[in-house]
Amino acid sequence: MPGLGLSAWIASTLLLGLRIAPSFALAPPFTLVRMPALFRVLLGLGLSAAILGARPTGALTGDIEPQVLFPAAVRELAIGMMFVLVLQLLFGALYLAGRTIDVQAGFGLAILIDPTTRAQTPLVGTLFAYATAAIFFANDGHLALLRLMAATLDAVPLGSWTMPHALQHLLTFIAVIFSMALGFAGTVIATIFLIDVAISFLSRTVPQMNILVFGFQVKTLTLLLTLPLVFSLGGTLLVRMVTVAIEAIPGMI
Repeated sequence: MPGLGLSAWIASTLLLGLRIAPSFALAPPFTLVRMPALFRVLLGLGLSAAILGARPTGALTGDIEPQVLFPAAVRELAIGMMFVLVLQLLFGALYLAGRTIDVQAGFGLAILIDPTTRAQTPLVGTLFAYATAAIFFANDGHLALLRLMAATLDAVPLGSWTMPHALQHLLTFIAVIFSMALGFAGTVIATIFLIDVAISFLSRTVPQMNILVFGFQVKTLTLLLTLPLVFSLGGTLLVRMVTVAIEAIPGMI
């Protein structure tokens, strides 16, 4: 890179990689696609080199001794984990809403094994997560995230983050994103709750009926009928949730 020593360029690329790579390695929706870990690391380093090529003023120009680079690396990794935390909270809220529906509908034992992460995921929550991932990429959320990562070089130079008001913004974001997730699933939750109330009254009126089996069938049919409505009518809310998550990151950095 013209005007910048090779050692400083390598150090800058590695430091910026700690800011960028964790999102692709640890955060959904990128982890919903199965890719080798080495590819994720190389992708982060490649994007770091490309961003520094476009913004050479963001590279390190001062001391690059180990005693200086180590604290800088810790700060850069903290910024990277902040990106990861926001995306994890976005999808975690949807998984929680889906898990709530699973328990209500009687699918409490229907746990899926995600082949990508090999983790147990709720049935309806997985549908919510993949729908949000599709919306994320369809609305260029990955490009907005990359632009945000590049813009952070101007606001927070390499190794200079001090986390001034991250906790306050994080708590606000948690309250907003979980409220929106429960609002997205609220139609199904409220419908199944009303069915539970009706079945409980029916069990008092017709005690000889097998209410457990009857209720499971009714709630399953209700879930199959209401989920398409939720996805068709709540798509705008999912778009808004993705936008809120991306817009919340600058306030935490």
